[in-house]
Amino acid sequence: MTTPISVSLPDGRVLRAYDVPVDDERLAVVWHHGTPNVGTPPEPLLPASAERGIRWVSYDRPGYGGSTPHPGRDVASAADDVQAIADAVGLDRFAVLGHSGGGPHALACAALLGDRVVAAVSGSSLAPYAADGLDWFAGINPAGTAELRAAAAGRAALEHVLTASEYDPEMFTATDHAALEGDWGWIGRIAGEALEDGIGGMVDDDLAYVAPWGFDPASITAPVLLLHGEADRVVPRSHALWLADRIPSAELWLRPGDGHVSVLQAAEDALHWLLRT
Repeated sequence: MTTPISVSLPDGRVLRAYDVPVDDERLAVVWHHGTPNVGTPPEPLLPASAERGIRWVSYDRPGYGGSTPHPGRDVASAADDVQAIADAVGLDRFAVLGHSGGGPHALACAALLGDRVVAAVSGSSLAPYAADGLDWFAGINPAGTAELRAAAAGRAALEHVLTASEYDPEMFTATDHAALEGDWGWIGRIAGEALEDGIGGMVDDDLAYVAPWGFDPASITAPVLLLHGEADRVVPRSHALWLADRIPSAELWLRPGDGHVSVLQAAEDALHWLLRT
């Protein structure tokens, strides 16, 4: 059972967190959700996780769901938020797993929380906007390109684009659509929940992606698994290749035929990787 928790921060903000305890806990994993999503733990993985003694802890990023907005936040700020949540629920050491927009935030925790983070999985993640040698927009679908270019132009431009834009199914591959029609349709449901109260969380996420992240991925020493679909139209595989080249401890699983969502069909294998690591 997922138990919502309110965590109060020194700056007056509140984070809505979630905890899924298990019998015979072997590993705790902090989940970082995508954009736009709320932070309930990944429902399709819960049965397998319970069997393997994996406890999930997660949260709504600021501006989503029950978490107070934090305008101007950078990607690195996730580390302080996660540290507060981990303290509140009694986690000493834990792994992190993020998908899509959650990928950079998981990497932030691995970079900034020292040996509290035992390992990290980052799926379908962007590379930093200022990534040297990377053509950052190349291969991103047209709607995503318009959104992120607007983010680079500032909050007003981004809000205008997000308010005027419509969902483009072409951003996903056929394998993505098949995954969304199956168990990973959960992603579509939590995306809808995330937008019920407006686009504020999504705006703050996008602005953070194109601003300095506040940490260097090359500083990560914990084991990192980068999980990416070769056919991803939302975040091209070039971003994963760049991260794999910069993070000394990284292992890259580049999956032929998978897109942005269908790559999550390898998430159970990633959990096995975490347990082995």
